[in-house]
Amino acid sequence: MSRERETGEADAAPAAAAPARPLRRDAELNRRRILRAGREVFAERGLQATLNDVAHHAGLGVGTVYRKYPDKQALAEAVFGAELDEIAAMAREARDADDAFAALADFLEKALARAAHNRGLRELMRRGTVEGAGLTRARQAITAHCEHLLARARTEGALRDGVTEADLAPIAAMIDAVMALPAGQPSQLWRRYLVIVLDGLRSRPGQARLPVP
Repeated sequence: MSRERETGEADAAPAAAAPARPLRRDAELNRRRILRAGREVFAERGLQATLNDVAHHAGLGVGTVYRKYPDKQALAEAVFGAELDEIAAMAREARDADDAFAALADFLEKALARAAHNRGLRELMRRGTVEGAGLTRARQAITAHCEHLLARARTEGALRDGVTEADLAPIAAMIDAVMALPAGQPSQLWRRYLVIVLDGLRSRPGQARLPVP
């Protein structure tokens, strides 16, 4: 009888261990929920949002979030690393266009359109308070692709004399200031001023039609 009991207990042991695999799937689902919540919370509230805010938005316990991401820096790196990688891919695609100036203008419009609805991304681009190897790599890729487009536009005679790569960051900052205007302003007002600025970069300005404010 004792031997049968021991055998039965031994047989039961593997069955008790079986739930281990579903737990791993749950952990992956939680990670995705945290990242999705992080994107949404940072986009709406900016980088001052806390991990507690993210946990509440994800419908998870704070401890679950901290086990995946020990601090806000780690979560922000994961969230914005993906964002900047996608923007870098957009810049890389723009390099293949025939008209370099038009491709640069189109890339800036698309990249800024993403930032227009993402407060955290704008703060990241403006202040650079969140750092990490992935973010640095993506920033360098974006800069390199834009430099390539500017060089081509200069060679094609489409770029105004004196415009350099160093002008792009201040231009983005100016458009960001328009995006930060009070909520009563038209939500697409920044597009109007982007067209004005880009037209000023042309070797023959005055060709662009301004969007209606």
